[in-house]
Amino acid sequence: MRLARTALITTVTLMLAVFLLPEPCPAAEAEAPGSVLIRNVRLSDPKAEAEYVVVSLLVKQGKLEIVTQDEIPAEEADLALDAANGVLLGKLELGQPPSFLILDVDPRQEVEALLDTKTHARFAMRKGEIVKNALSPATPPAGEQEQKKRAGWLAYTPPPLALPVSYADTTKWNRWETKYVSGIFVGALLLDRQDWLSSDNDIEQQVGDLDEFDGGEIRGLRFGAVGTFNFKRPWVYTVFAATNAFDRGFGVTTTDEFDFLDYRIDIPLRKGSALSIGKQKEPISMERIMSLAFEPMQERASVSDALLPSRNVGIVLNGTLAGQRVTHAFGVFNDWFDADEDFDEGATQWVGRVTGLPLISEDESALLHLGLGLRRTDAKPGLRFRTEPEFNMSPDFVDTGLFDADSAMTYSFEVSARKGPVWLAGEYLQTDVSAPAQGDPTFAGYHASASWIPTGEMRKYNKRGGTLGPVPVARPVNRGGWGTWELGARWSDLDLTDGAIDGGEMQVLSLGVNWWPTPWAAFSVDYRDITLDRFDTTGRADGVMMRLLLMLE
Repeated sequence: MRLARTALITTVTLMLAVFLLPEPCPAAEAEAPGSVLIRNVRLSDPKAEAEYVVVSLLVKQGKLEIVTQDEIPAEEADLALDAANGVLLGKLELGQPPSFLILDVDPRQEVEALLDTKTHARFAMRKGEIVKNALSPATPPAGEQEQKKRAGWLAYTPPPLALPVSYADTTKWNRWETKYVSGIFVGALLLDRQDWLSSDNDIEQQVGDLDEFDGGEIRGLRFGAVGTFNFKRPWVYTVFAATNAFDRGFGVTTTDEFDFLDYRIDIPLRKGSALSIGKQKEPISMERIMSLAFEPMQERASVSDALLPSRNVGIVLNGTLAGQRVTHAFGVFNDWFDADEDFDEGATQWVGRVTGLPLISEDESALLHLGLGLRRTDAKPGLRFRTEPEFNMSPDFVDTGLFDADSAMTYSFEVSARKGPVWLAGEYLQTDVSAPAQGDPTFAGYHASASWIPTGEMRKYNKRGGTLGPVPVARPVNRGGWGTWELGARWSDLDLTDGAIDGGEMQVLSLGVNWWPTPWAAFSVDYRDITLDRFDTTGRADGVMMRLLLMLE
């Protein structure tokens, strides 16, 4: 009876303490920090392995972003506090405004603390707003500036798939945590339906009958793991594979039933730099570095697919300067290991990219991004540039064919301007080829893109890699919202005809609509109008692609 009465008192008092907290006054709201980090908080252990677990929690813009046993850097928040092992009472739901108390004693042992919360409550938050704060500022752990949180991301390129917001939640079935190794298993499935609407006689003479390519396909099935080797300064590992890649599934050129797309170790170095070793994306061009699943259009611009590789085996050294307003990355690549051949048989590439933020607002809602990339290859065993018209279910529209060359240098220029939900971007690529027998041809192209999210969300800028992140979903359908909508448009131009080579010139106008009902599902429709100049004729075609994306949460 005593235990039952204690439990009843605890429950009733907790409800009163949380729901009868005073509303924050206007002055407090005006001065409230945009984000709050609270360290060393005790929570009831959901796995019941112990009475409590000690965690850190981060509240951003009035909503709970993460609860984790991993270290959260102080720079992640405007206000960092130390709960000194205080006990948290309340309901925590990711993505929602939290309401909770932090007591200075354990109410299981001292029930009177629940009857006198005014004395024992060290911190109180109601609907995401601070109404009481008697906690001390958090003291940064030694060397925090040089450490990354345990499940942090060190690589220059973003994760191949978005990690769940709750990726540090060890209770998730696809998350594991040991003393030496931690990680999470993730996956994605892309289903496409292609319909060519029209094609004239000239286009059919250039590339064949497009009706043969109508229908549906599994664009990609991808799965893998991201995690850490838990040294004092953890190393991050990435392993991703695809099964039934189906013609360039997720950007690869193989049609093998099983293929490793990424295998990489990211090692933290001093002053915020990192070394990435393994199969990865080369550090050149935002369009190529960003994950295909999160770009405004379903497929990358034709110039990026034709002139730049998807992935390569190599080493990348990357870091930031000027308070993370400048990024730099340099790498050396040779696919001998992945191609199962001798090192001297494979082509070697030297790649580098530098980006900067000449303009960025104080709240980071508006910014201007500039980037420059260089790529040199010794062109062994020859070169070939080709691509489809930004539809995966299509023959190659432009193709130089394989030809011998001594070397090639690619230049990449990029600019992006983002203001809230509006994003404007453009890139220009040019490849100068040293091939005297072919007249030393130059191939070039560009794209100009626009994205608008009418539901108001804003893509986050990744200061480590100089890229924009996936579309956030503030009001998913499983929480009573309508998800997030995005409208996109793009014009691209690619010219693979020069010197003795007639690879063709292609222009593509793309219009698209993306709907994200949740962060882990999306439906999109893209329309493309294509013009092809090749073999002394000009042809035209247009079509529609529908895509369903599903990701493991």
